[in-house]
Amino acid sequence: MAGYKAPDFTERAAAAKAAKLAALEKLRNKPVADPDAIAARQATQAARKAAAAERRAEREAAVQAEKAAKVAAAEAAREAEAAKAPKPPKSEEELKAARDARYAARKARKR
Repeated sequence: MAGYKAPDFTERAAAAKAAKLAALEKLRNKPVADPDAIAARQATQAARKAAAAERRAEREAAVQAEKAAKVAAAEAAREAEAAKAPKPPKSEEELKAARDARYAARKARKR
């Protein structure tokens, strides 16, 4: 049985040349792209991009609406907290005016 014989330079060069020619022949035999198929593929791709842009816009609108709702809820909570806050004490003049108004109402009921 004979051992392995390494190819010399000329054999390797011939094999490389044959591979290049085979690749070139394969490229020449490649069918020409059909313009209708290309147009259909481009239309499909454009529709897909438009749908993706629409979904992206809907998602962005939902995020903005959620942010607005959070801000409104925070504002409502802030207003409720402010309503719970203790009122500053009334001045002497305000207390006297309220007392006089009650007195006048009581006198008006008796008549």
